[in-house]
Amino acid sequence: MTRIVLVRHGHVEGIVPERFRGRRDIDLSALGVRQARNTAQRIARQWRPAAMYSSPLKRCLQTAEEVTAACGISAAVLDDLNDVHYGAWEWRTHEEVRSQWPALFERWFSAPHLMRFPNGESLQDLVARASNVLRFICERHERDTVVVVGHSSGNRALLLQTLDQPLSAYWRLGQDPCCVSEIEILEHGITVRRLNESYPLE
Repeated sequence: MTRIVLVRHGHVEGIVPERFRGRRDIDLSALGVRQARNTAQRIARQWRPAAMYSSPLKRCLQTAEEVTAACGISAAVLDDLNDVHYGAWEWRTHEEVRSQWPALFERWFSAPHLMRFPNGESLQDLVARASNVLRFICERHERDTVVVVGHSSGNRALLLQTLDQPLSAYWRLGQDPCCVSEIEILEHGITVRRLNESYPLE
């Protein structure tokens, strides 16, 4: 059995009020660092991970650093875990995007599988990268517990794959800052044991 402990990075600037953060390489906030440290301690108490993979962006690497310190493992970067490429929307607020691209903005929330970000990616591109991550982990870690540190968008895409859900279900899966989801990949199937669990700061 392969177990994936899927973690979203901690809090960053641009969550409230919300921006399309995407590939903008921003640091964790002070709150995000505390969230990451607390989540890492919970992971160390509950699981014995053999490996960890992270998005190349700093907010994920900084979250992964807390897990490496707590669990005594190293982290490797997987480019396929990078955040979705929002193209022309990157780092714009929701209000700015709604004003300039009203129809496309509405489609993103009502039918996300039917759009592509201007000069950016589509959900189909994102899911293809998530599938690459799943294949890589299954091939390399047949009987291991693996921590994966990613972004809200990529984590949703990965969970859609494991739950065998359509891309139109994208918004049905919550991914809060520093949440943990747990996926078991068995010989004859996949089970999601935990979804979007957040641990309060202690």
